[in-house]
Amino acid sequence: MKLQELLKNTKPLAIVGDVDVDITGVNIDSRKVKSGHLFVAMKGTQVDGHQFITKAIELGAKAVLCQDMPEAKAEGVTYVQVADTEDAAGKVATLFHGDPSRHLTLVGVTGTNGKTTIATLLYNMFRKMGHKCGLLSTVCNYIEDEAIPADHTTPDPIELNALLGRMVQAGCEYAFMECSSHAIAQKRISGLKFAGGIFTNLTRDHLDYHKTF
Repeated sequence: MKLQELLKNTKPLAIVGDVDVDITGVNIDSRKVKSGHLFVAMKGTQVDGHQFITKAIELGAKAVLCQDMPEAKAEGVTYVQVADTEDAAGKVATLFHGDPSRHLTLVGVTGTNGKTTIATLLYNMFRKMGHKCGLLSTVCNYIEDEAIPADHTTPDPIELNALLGRMVQAGCEYAFMECSSHAIAQKRISGLKFAGGIFTNLTRDHLDYHKTF
């Protein structure tokens, strides 16, 4: 996919390089970057992804999405500066994986307690009714009968969209996912289209996020 297409839902502050370049993958982890990838440099609470831009380019990144434009720029690499890479990462990943949430009925479950129980009950109930479904939860992710180990309550935006894309390819109609308040604050679900949301044990902290759904 062309970089220009991946950027259509973002608002670049500056672009240095060719936006007509072909992108073969999107990553926020420089260690996973391969030739032709777009590396998204995100500022984490402990590690700043901007420190790994050079490493990502050495591994083959053809474009970099960043908040801080590097002073030194590698030849043949396109640099795109945005105000918030956390927000942009999800929007870019969504488009790269074919905008999967628009081909599913996606339901998010948030709250203090009960997210796993509610999401899993919905997944099992809709499957019993004959629908093909996917589940994203703390315990395990599922694409129909296929179990995929879960590392987080809500995956990072790259993994999240990749999983949703696989659900679409498998013919899933519905997807039920846990949305932790932490993940919502980190904008991991940015770019997704939700059919609806469910709150469990709603607390004041979650009122700030209700418009997401």
